[in-house]
Amino acid sequence: MFRYHLFAFLIASGLSQTRATASPSDWTDLRARISGHLYEGVPFARSCFDGDAHNDTACALVQAGYDDATNRSSSANAYLYPQWESCQSSGAQCILDYLDPTNEAAYSAPNTCEMGSIATYYIDVQSSEDIAVAFNFSRKTGTPLVIKNTGHDFIGRSSAPGSLALWTHNLKIASIILNTNFIPQGSDITPQTVMTMGAGVQWLEAYNFADAHNVTIVGGTDPTVGSVGGWLQGGGHSALSNTMGLGVDRVLEFKVVTPDGQTRIANAVQNPDLFWALRGGGGGTFGVVLEASVLVSPPVTLQMAMIAIPSINYTITERLYTLLVDNALQWADDGWGGYVSLGAAFFVTPKLDAAAAASSMEPLIQFGLAIQNAEVMVKEYPSWLSFFSEFFALQLAFSGRQPAGYSVAMSSRLIPKANFQSVEDRKELVDALLKGYNVTDTILFDVTAPTSFAGDGETSVTEAWRESVYHITSKVFWNWDATTEEKRGAYETVGRAVGSLRAITPDAAYSSESDVYEPNHEVAFWGTNYARLAELKEQYDPEHLLDCWHCVGWQPTSSRFSCYL
Repeated sequence: MFRYHLFAFLIASGLSQTRATASPSDWTDLRARISGHLYEGVPFARSCFDGDAHNDTACALVQAGYDDATNRSSSANAYLYPQWESCQSSGAQCILDYLDPTNEAAYSAPNTCEMGSIATYYIDVQSSEDIAVAFNFSRKTGTPLVIKNTGHDFIGRSSAPGSLALWTHNLKIASIILNTNFIPQGSDITPQTVMTMGAGVQWLEAYNFADAHNVTIVGGTDPTVGSVGGWLQGGGHSALSNTMGLGVDRVLEFKVVTPDGQTRIANAVQNPDLFWALRGGGGGTFGVVLEASVLVSPPVTLQMAMIAIPSINYTITERLYTLLVDNALQWADDGWGGYVSLGAAFFVTPKLDAAAAASSMEPLIQFGLAIQNAEVMVKEYPSWLSFFSEFFALQLAFSGRQPAGYSVAMSSRLIPKANFQSVEDRKELVDALLKGYNVTDTILFDVTAPTSFAGDGETSVTEAWRESVYHITSKVFWNWDATTEEKRGAYETVGRAVGSLRAITPDAAYSSESDVYEPNHEVAFWGTNYARLAELKEQYDPEHLLDCWHCVGWQPTSSRFSCYL
């Protein structure tokens, strides 16, 4: 409980930074300066609650799409995980029952619709000039800024009470651009093939474009995540990362607006320090990225092995975990990446042909065949999109849960090769995983580390990524009627779920999918890179106009964090 109580003490003690309040004339002036595309923040579900804004037709649309990630990611005021629409510390919220959005108890008296952590206003960003004006506005009025794209946010970094949001979702540029002779500005390297994507481009859009142009782009698991926002700037892991690298390994150039209002090109030659910081230092920290040019590869043929177990118990879980750990290093050498959750395992490799893949995955296949009613699938796909489309549909079917609309606490750990070396090491790891499973059965294996991809040594993610085999996560969910203590309990539970893993691994976790209260987060997220990142933060944002929870150089006593527990 100490980690929560310390933060609450800092706020209650009056140590939080005070913020100036923008006047009505300030907002009017801002709207004029950005050609009118400043809008009032409105809670996503406001139309369902009693009051002047109640509207049955609008409410029915909200209810119908409440757990739809595409719907939420397209709204300036919605987040995939609605605790970040609420103020968790005060209970102020405007959210529905995610299990039954038509449940009137959630939106009827005495419940009222409150702003929570929704931005007071947001700018529908259309240009670099809009961002420069917003930085000046924040500097003048003290209004906190947040950068929001699609709202895929486990940490709450893209929302804050009383803030001005820069909504970058519509920065999709006229179309995604394929350049087969790309040379970073100022460079003389051999031309390469890239896709240049605006900040608002989402992964399914990018995958469709890449497939239509017969190239492969390395990207995330969720089709609605933004391709060059927090995913890329935080590192960006994929089922292809084992053999093709993290997202930051493949970005060749950023176009970014820094807090001084300047639009800069950042690559290995121009602003190389900023380029390094953006390659893993995290979103919402060094500037607002407008677009990025990302390396693409020729088409890859993928081999997939999958098992799904309809009824799972501790004994089966123990056997599965043992199988995964015992084969992890060999499977990494064979190019496999993938995802393993409760009762389902998906693995994919671009490295092997069909026969070699079947031989490599024989232990998993036989494991599945020996379990009654388990489904086993071995299949070849001609492209990433063909695999991804089927994988995502199967994943939804097996999980029984839509990927949005619920509040969730998460914790994570990167598991290095050292934990797989000996029989004793592997048993210790399996025991630690099972202890986590006993705390919450939502343990997920992301087999997405760049285990076989060394990189160029010029990214700012923790070095631990390169030595890791698994990115392990744990989640706990809650609904609209959870009490403050139940929410605290969820965060504490996920912390305990990875506690046994923390005890046997170095401090290393993925900054974008981590415990909100990650201990020693500077080291866990960035390793030995943190000191240099902190220096660059002071160089590019000395006034800390950009700030977010557990980000580089964050100001923990800022009032923007008052809604955290």
